[in-house]
Amino acid sequence: MPTASTPGKRWKTLLAALCPLALTACAGSGFQNTTQGDFPVETVRSQNASERVRFLVMHYTSSDFGRSLELLTEPSPYPVSAHYLIPEHGDPSYANSDLRVYQLVDESRRAWHAGAGTWEDRIQVNDQSIGIEIVNRAHCHPPVETVPQKAGEEVCFFPEFDDEQIALVIALAKDILARYPEITPTRVIGHSDIRPYNKVDPGPRFPWAQLAAAGIGAWYDDDTVVRYLEKLRGDSDASPENIRRHFAQGLADYGYGIDPETATDEDISIYTRAFQYHFRPWKVDGKIDDQTRAILLALLEKYFPEKLNQNRGPSE
Repeated sequence: MPTASTPGKRWKTLLAALCPLALTACAGSGFQNTTQGDFPVETVRSQNASERVRFLVMHYTSSDFGRSLELLTEPSPYPVSAHYLIPEHGDPSYANSDLRVYQLVDESRRAWHAGAGTWEDRIQVNDQSIGIEIVNRAHCHPPVETVPQKAGEEVCFFPEFDDEQIALVIALAKDILARYPEITPTRVIGHSDIRPYNKVDPGPRFPWAQLAAAGIGAWYDDDTVVRYLEKLRGDSDASPENIRRHFAQGLADYGYGIDPETATDEDISIYTRAFQYHFRPWKVDGKIDDQTRAILLALLEKYFPEKLNQNRGPSE
């Protein structure tokens, strides 16, 4: 009576059992990066794996196309790069009449665009992300000393993004998301979300709501914000300290790299400002007002309802 006692027969039995789960491998197509060594290779696709790419990070360049392309591709003492660069109209350094997507780094390789960025439980965002640099000549001036020993606010200028440029960003992002299912809506983020202490890009002019309407990234439902806003305005019992701590916890629950237990008031203000750049760009002041709280609660309800617990206070 035939048995599967030999190694070869055992392998064939295992392969036959796995074929319904790995049709591509069983058809002999293998993997794109299969070694080309002079030896036989059998491929059986494991179900116990995930995509390396988890995040999509948006940036603005602060420079024109020519300078941006140079900085992102040429060697320098402080090298930076990104997977894609998208130009804008009206830039004398851009020679083409039509806008095109420039790919600078293969998606399978690590580009140097996110720095020491943190999102969710990940601290090496460069290793797990695709970066898109968008030409926009936004710039900030350092604080000016208004009186001796007292510095003023940093002054920033944020030009509007080119409509055709944003259409190209949307087309590229949709193509990326179709290939990387682990980039969920809350994992489409800005540089300022992951590095709030020293980055503000893509800035308050970046149309996050427009992208979300096209199926890219997260946004809240207005009706939910209004509902939470009514609750919060009727609550006069919560102390400012509890509000700040609950808000910091909500930011961490959403994905921001803040530690609610150890964050100082300054830390919370910096992260609040980053949140506002993304979700309340018409008023970025780092203050936890009722509208900012309501927007965060609406986002948590939509994307992380399990994290809306009973410890946020009577109105939250």
